[in-house]
Amino acid sequence: VQLVESGGGLVQSGGSLRLSCAASGFTFSTYDMSWHRQAPGKERDLVATITSSGDSTNYAGSVKGRFTISRDNAKNTVYLQMNSLKPEDTAVYYCRAAKFSSNTAYEGLGTQVTVSS
Repeated sequence: VQLVESGGGLVQSGGSLRLSCAASGFTFSTYDMSWHRQAPGKERDLVATITSSGDSTNYAGSVKGRFTISRDNAKNTVYLQMNSLKPEDTAVYYCRAAKFSSNTAYEGLGTQVTVSS
């Protein structure tokens, strides 16, 4: 099983980034997906979730209206479009796959996002 995040980097405040998470080794289309982030010295927080079919999404209040989670089950990939980035969005971003019916979850190694003021 692999979840590989990409697309992170350094961006100025107000800029945009698109994160991708490529999945392999499991049936991607049957797993709910989510993005989480962890800033230095802070706990890992949930950013956004999307159901296995992609028909429902949820966002943390701090990113609602700025971030968009989406998925392409044909490509086994989940995305996080991040617009109007703020310095407080600086963190390592992780994608996670979860299947509650089987109590199974996987997580990637993360990608660094740094927003400069």
